[in-house]
Amino acid sequence: MALAPGLTGEASATVDNTNTAASLGSGLVPVFGTPALIALLELAAVHAVMAHLPPGSTSVGTHVDVRHLAATPTGMGVRANATLTAVDGRQLHFVVEAFDEVEKVGEGTHIRMIVERERFVQKAVEKANRAT
Repeated sequence: MALAPGLTGEASATVDNTNTAASLGSGLVPVFGTPALIALLELAAVHAVMAHLPPGSTSVGTHVDVRHLAATPTGMGVRANATLTAVDGRQLHFVVEAFDEVEKVGEGTHIRMIVERERFVQKAVEKANRAT
């Protein structure tokens, strides 16, 4: 299947001490942190398209618009889904959502950009060299 709307991806995690709001600095509570939710949603989007990108390419996140709807306690699983809704040149648009074992815990949209992996990394290295 070519890179086209309708591709889907999934990612999952179990809430533990490494991905809580308290451990990520996004709150003082022992529940799935919003940064971890966003990372899981992005990973689902990566999984949706990675096998369909041109050779030598990857995708990078450029925009996230997510609502964290409900808390998920430690020990519980979270599953994220991403559906590619549009391909606009190098931009990939997704609808994303996440569920724990009880309810929907997150929803939103995400945009990724297709980039040449080596060129992208080289530009980051050059930037780091300018900073030193």
